[in-house]
Amino acid sequence: MDKFFKLKENNTTVSTEIMAGLTTFFAMSYILFVNPSILSASGMPFQAVFLATIIASVIGTLVMGLFANVPYALAPGMGLNAFFTFTVVFGLGYTWQQALAMVFICGLINIFITVTKIRKLIIHAIPESMQHAIGGGIGIFVAYVGLKNANLLSFSADSGTILSSVVEDGKATNVSMNGGIVPALANFNSAPILLAVIALVLTTILVVKNVRGGILIGIIVTTIIGVFMGVVDLQSIDWHENSLGSSIQELGTTFGAAFGSEGMQSLFSDSSKLPQVLMTIIAFSLSDTFDTIGTFIGTGRRTGIFSKADEAALEDGRGMDTKMDRALFADAIATSIGAIFGTSNTTTYVESAAGIGAGGRTGLTSIVVAALFALSSLISPLISVVPAEATAPALILVGVMMMASFKDIDWTELEEAVPAFFASIFMGLCYSISYGIAAGFIFYTIVKVIKGKFNEISPILWVVDILFIINFIILAVL
Repeated sequence: MDKFFKLKENNTTVSTEIMAGLTTFFAMSYILFVNPSILSASGMPFQAVFLATIIASVIGTLVMGLFANVPYALAPGMGLNAFFTFTVVFGLGYTWQQALAMVFICGLINIFITVTKIRKLIIHAIPESMQHAIGGGIGIFVAYVGLKNANLLSFSADSGTILSSVVEDGKATNVSMNGGIVPALANFNSAPILLAVIALVLTTILVVKNVRGGILIGIIVTTIIGVFMGVVDLQSIDWHENSLGSSIQELGTTFGAAFGSEGMQSLFSDSSKLPQVLMTIIAFSLSDTFDTIGTFIGTGRRTGIFSKADEAALEDGRGMDTKMDRALFADAIATSIGAIFGTSNTTTYVESAAGIGAGGRTGLTSIVVAALFALSSLISPLISVVPAEATAPALILVGVMMMASFKDIDWTELEEAVPAFFASIFMGLCYSISYGIAAGFIFYTIVKVIKGKFNEISPILWVVDILFIINFIILAVL
């Protein structure tokens, strides 16, 4: 074991790596609760997503540990799962099977750009300020989803601004409005909302106090409190329907669905939607790629996990010569594998920093995390009773953490601040990550053109801008 993982070379021990693995798992295990709740809203079977989340996490993390020998863990990414459900399925109207097909293609693209120099071109094309804006903007989006899931917001509307509505059985089920909606804080007059407030305060305290597994503890304690408040009904637990065996049966619904008649086979059937499909896949790929790169650079540089040669290879390397290359390859592979089983993009978790902080330096840490994810499949029946009020704080606080990217933007310089503002704010207010990226890229180009700095606009960025504009024209015509 010492020889395979090079423990002595990395100044670590088996016991340290095990403790680091436990720390990383408890820091990110909230995904077991949150990912199924988000993706099931798109129509996917809850238990199938739960099991797909575990399988994707186990396989991806094992590849990371055994192939790259670095202490990083993978799981379906926050923000990317919200993009999958709320933008691709709800907003753009694709089926969840088609969304899975897009994720699978995204994984193939990431594999391709990892083993070629295209990665260098893409990284150089996206301005550093925009990379930070995208990361922070996704944080705003995720936190906003959490606030909505917790029902902490209420909305009033002016009937005069109604554009269209769908009426079923005499009730409006879907209403499209213009600018007449005004958000406000909800009234704390119901048990679910009060539980959400308790959960948010409790989880915030645990996270701020740096309690290991604080988010997971918050979810569990909130669920228990919910029992006494009447929000959680333990009698609703179906040990048979929600058993591991049942989850395996439901997995049959999502496994390979990306390639079926409602997935890949129909994704490109409508030529008018081709630009939109391509831009959605690019949005998936950009978010996944830069999340991963940011995690590796941000944590690996300080601890020595990645050498200067590894970091240089991020832009200039080809093949699998360094740990950085192999780690990126493991991340890309995990995305396609996850799509096959039935989950959104699987990505490297920034919570791996918790395990690295506990001393993790090799792939043995990842192996421990993978083993713990596998064991968690046995608690499937209990997952079904966890209320949205318990998982919403996880979304909010993860969003807060992701907004740390904003600190690297020079907000006093309008040339940098304007594109960053539109990229980040549009993600939350438009409820769409891809539209945020579009707004940021387009305004970046406009600002640079006005300043006469044409040489700072990459040809790739021009192409992306044109594709975004074509997409908006198609949506307007349709």
